[in-house]
Amino acid sequence: MRILLVEDNEMNRDMLSRRLVRRGYEVVIAEDGCVALEVALREVPDLILMDMGLPVMDGWEATRRLKADARTASIPIIALTAHAMADDRMRALEAGCDDFDTKPVDIDRLLVKAGALLWDDVPR
Repeated sequence: MRILLVEDNEMNRDMLSRRLVRRGYEVVIAEDGCVALEVALREVPDLILMDMGLPVMDGWEATRRLKADARTASIPIIALTAHAMADDRMRALEAGCDDFDTKPVDIDRLLVKAGALLWDDVPR
């Protein structure tokens, strides 16, 4: 399974991508929302993990654009944010995210959410 990880923080990006690779996932990376749109069209990932606080184009706008494009609309997106307020979750879902998770990321919790969205077994 291919995951597009959209994260501008190098340390977060490195840590999460290594954990996902160790669990058997292929990871492609984008550092901002604009690049995420390009990579999603080129790589056609099975899942997108979208940081919401991104430079250039934030995760809210990138998600809206991905969900508005017929070529990427069906790709599940999980919002990743350090903000854990109920309004943040609602805002992410309204933007088109299929689920929401907080940072720091609990990899097991995240993979359960990913598995639920993909109707697939979660690699362990």
